[in-house]
Amino acid sequence: MFDYACSRRQFLGLAGGLAAVAGLGLAGCGGGGTTTAGSAAAEGSSLVGTVTYDGASSFQALVEAAAEQFMNENPDVSITGSGNGSGTGLTAVADGTVTIGNSDVFAETKLEAEQCADLVDHEVAVVGMGPVVSMNVTVEDLTLEQLKGIFSGEITNWSEVGGEDAAIYVMNRKSGSGTRATFEAAVFGAGQPESTFKGEAELDKSGDVVTQIGSTDNAISYLDFSHFDDTKFKAIKVNGVEPTSENVATNDFPIWATEHMYCKNDADEATTAFLEYMLSDAVQGSLVEEQGFIPVSSMTVVKDAEGNVTPKE
Repeated sequence: MFDYACSRRQFLGLAGGLAAVAGLGLAGCGGGGTTTAGSAAAEGSSLVGTVTYDGASSFQALVEAAAEQFMNENPDVSITGSGNGSGTGLTAVADGTVTIGNSDVFAETKLEAEQCADLVDHEVAVVGMGPVVSMNVTVEDLTLEQLKGIFSGEITNWSEVGGEDAAIYVMNRKSGSGTRATFEAAVFGAGQPESTFKGEAELDKSGDVVTQIGSTDNAISYLDFSHFDDTKFKAIKVNGVEPTSENVATNDFPIWATEHMYCKNDADEATTAFLEYMLSDAVQGSLVEEQGFIPVSSMTVVKDAEGNVTPKE
């Protein structure tokens, strides 16, 4: 459907990423002559500007934490944004209403080729996603085929998958959610129409799922690992595999996504500097894992826009 005109920027290795960024600037996003936040400070100048973002709620907390650190170091920069879903964020950055669009999926899976022709991708982290159930549900493991049955409406009672005799209450995310797209592709296969994905409720954000499933019996939904909270609901196995970062890194746990931050290729200095910061040791060295995500450098596999998983070269 698409000619994959979107620009892609592969993750800079942790060992040399910060040095490479500071020395060379950010290719594509802002041009080769970009001044980084670090170099601006070294030259005695102050970075000034406004950065705005919208998009995936799954890693909004990571972006917010990094933004707080960045603004502490650059007090004349303001960074504000929302988590209204990957589709919304991608459309917004393509239209120029925000400077950064955050997404759980590649831009070319949501936008037309002409919309993303001048976008630059920054792969800032990997996130695992998995099914979660209400505290009263006794099922601890589901196969992908069973998940397909539940989310297509073919399996409607927990007793059909080894649980108690109770109707399954399915909580879905709204269309346009990157978390939904990732979970849907893993369960149904890439390219399936969204009409195959059923639910009694469609929720806007990951935080809404946390709230609703924590107060609803016999429910099932899906969340990224960073939103897991075993005081409110239970994360369950898939195909007998625990939902852990270690299992995602090897693709043994099959539901995961790369977190993307897109900007225009002529992005302003403040936006460019913040995206460079997202790829620096200040974020990749500890903050990514502290926020419940996986550094791209830890992955032994990569996933392309069509969902194909191959060993990392």
